[in-house]
Amino acid sequence: MQVAAHSSGNTNIAIVTVGESEHVEYPAAMQKIDQLQIDYCAVLLRGIGIDTVDKFQDFLACSPNPRLDYRHGNSPRSAVGDGIYTSTEYPPEYEITLHNELSYAARWPHRLSFCCLVPARVGGETPICDAGEMLRALSEPVRERFLSRGLLYRQNLHGGFGPGKSWQQTYNTDDQAEVEAYLRTEDVRYKWLPDGSLRTYQLRPASRRHSTRLTEVWFNQAEQWHPSCLPLPEAEALREIVENDEELPLSVVFGDGSPISDADLAEVRRVAETNAFDVPWERGDVLVVDNMAAMHGRRPYEGDRQVLVAMS
Repeated sequence: MQVAAHSSGNTNIAIVTVGESEHVEYPAAMQKIDQLQIDYCAVLLRGIGIDTVDKFQDFLACSPNPRLDYRHGNSPRSAVGDGIYTSTEYPPEYEITLHNELSYAARWPHRLSFCCLVPARVGGETPICDAGEMLRALSEPVRERFLSRGLLYRQNLHGGFGPGKSWQQTYNTDDQAEVEAYLRTEDVRYKWLPDGSLRTYQLRPASRRHSTRLTEVWFNQAEQWHPSCLPLPEAEALREIVENDEELPLSVVFGDGSPISDADLAEVRRVAETNAFDVPWERGDVLVVDNMAAMHGRRPYEGDRQVLVAMS
C-alpha cells in the first residue's frame, strides 16, 4: 500500500493506493486507516475493490466500533444493510454544503465510512474541510458570536403529509410515547402541534473539543439549517406556505434567539470552501472521515451515483 498526502487550503487527507498486483486483506487495510487517522482528518482507500454492499459489510466488520443507526437524522437516505445507508438521496443537481454529521444532536458518530459502488458520470465529489482550521480561519467577530451564543436548531416534522420528513420516518416509529422518551434522553425540547406534526428545539454549542486530539473544532450545522442555504425554488415555495422561519422544516438561530445574519453565514461558506479538498470517486473506493476533525459535503452531479455510508 502506498500512502500519499494531499491538501487544499489547510485541509490534509491521506490517499492509500493498493497496487493492481498487490493483495491486501481487509484487516490490514483497516489498521492502516486507523493509524493514518491520528494525523489526517480523512483517509481515502483506493484500489482494494470494495464495490458491493457485502464487501463493504465485510470490511466494516474488521473494526471493533459498533455501527450506529440514523435515527434523529434529517437527511433523506435508505438502509441497504446492517448499519449501512445510502449517503444521501438529496436531488443530484443541488450542492450539499460542508457540515459535521449530526452535530446538532446530543450524540453523533465519530467516524463516517463511505464506499463508492458507482461514481457519477460528472461531478459528485465529496469535499472535505478541516474543522479545526475552519474555526481558526473565521474572523474574530464572527467566531465570537457563534462561540459565545451557541445555536438553537428548530425542526418541524409533519405527521404524514407536508414538506420535509415526517416524525415517523425520522424516529422509525409510529408511537408518540416512544418518540417522547427518546427526545427526553437526547435533551431535545418538543411540542406536538394540532395538525399532528412535531416541533423540536435543540440548544447546542457551535464548537466542540475533539475527543482524542483535544483541540477545539468547528462542529455545527448552522449554515446547512439556515434558510439562506435553501435552493431558490425550494425557498420560494416554502415561503408561500409558512408564516415565519420557525415553521420551516429546518431553521436555526443563535442560542439566545437572535437571528444569524446572512453575512455571517456567507463568511462561514467562504472559509469552508477556501479550505475544502474535493475527493473524486472511483468504483470501489472507501473514504473514512473523522466526523469531529472534518466537515464533508457533496458536489452536484450528473448520471448515476451510488455512494454508501456507515456511521460509528
